[in-house]
Amino acid sequence: MRNYRLPFFFLLLILVAAITLACGSASSSNRLLQSVTVSPTTADAQDFPNGQVQFTATGFYTAKPSPVTPLSTSWGACFQGATTTGVLIDSNTGVAHCAAGAVGTYTVFTENFAAASGGCGATTACGDGCFITGTAQLTCP
Repeated sequence: MRNYRLPFFFLLLILVAAITLACGSASSSNRLLQSVTVSPTTADAQDFPNGQVQFTATGFYTAKPSPVTPLSTSWGACFQGATTTGVLIDSNTGVAHCAAGAVGTYTVFTENFAAASGGCGATTACGDGCFITGTAQLTCP
């Protein structure tokens, strides 16, 4: 029996190391997006070259790395809670500009799908419901 102590000890040591490493990697898979901010928070299209405003999203997660800038996200715009064509925004890059004749302050938003426990509410034109959103305001002349 004495001949098996050393190999058994090394086997046990390897098993403990494997379990420890497996537990450490599982926590990173539970990294969830908690919130999103958008910058600039307010912008007047007249203050930007060619009226084009670059919006940037920052994501805040439950585990490192956090925060993440720029956050890869989808972009949209709405006016008083309804879908709009007053602000044209590239849904991939966040570059927005006012459409011809657009007047007023529009909401620019990000949409990041969130797995909501117990289901999720209805999605509105301004990115509510099943999404973690970040918003900013764009004023058109």
